[in-house]
Amino acid sequence: MIPSRDPAADAVFRRVRADNALEVTVERLMCAIRLGVVPPGGRFPAERDLSSRLGVSRVTLREAIRVLRERGHVRSRRGRGGGTFVAHLPPRPTPDEARRGLGAHGTALEDLLAFRRTLETGAVVRLAETGLSVDQHDLLDRRVGVAAGAGPADYRRCDTVFHITLAQLTGSEWTAAALTDARMRINQLMDAAPPSEGGLAASDGEHRRIVGAVRARDPEAARLALGGHLARVERRLRELFT
Repeated sequence: MIPSRDPAADAVFRRVRADNALEVTVERLMCAIRLGVVPPGGRFPAERDLSSRLGVSRVTLREAIRVLRERGHVRSRRGRGGGTFVAHLPPRPTPDEARRGLGAHGTALEDLLAFRRTLETGAVVRLAETGLSVDQHDLLDRRVGVAAGAGPADYRRCDTVFHITLAQLTGSEWTAAALTDARMRINQLMDAAPPSEGGLAASDGEHRRIVGAVRARDPEAARLALGGHLARVERRLRELFT
């Protein structure tokens, strides 16, 4: 089960602010699955806790879980050690499917990339300006270490959690929420391009440079480290989708 005060989980399981609570709750739970906040085999928070965090009734939450269960994304188990568990990740899209998904949301690739870069640059610069506590630095170090130890099948999930954590540590719920939503759209495109071993090694080094610049309280170094990290992903997405 995910930790109750996990920053990435807090960004995903934020309160639902929409007229259609059921639809948004289903989307929020799917976001947790797609982003790997709750990994395959992992358990969602307890019903009472999750309904409180999302700000929806337990009836709405149960209906959302039923929808995901019927789609095969989760399974429920009763009794001691029971709960709602992620059954499997959604299948990897083809480039054509990912391209159609981008169009269905009415978003141009360059718009999405610019939005993500603006959000993440602002986040790391702010962290470098304001500094972090020892516990927060330790959390980032753990995120980097988990990603470095992940294989190709699990890397994107770990990378996503690292980036969402950076946003959440700014203390701005709006920034974390916006980046979480943008990252889900980005991941749907990136999932069409499996990472290479060389790409994983490069990404690990870039993560360390970002965290090192934040630790050194150097906003310009943080901006440059983040920019180099995003540039490589942006080039790959442009090759595939433009």
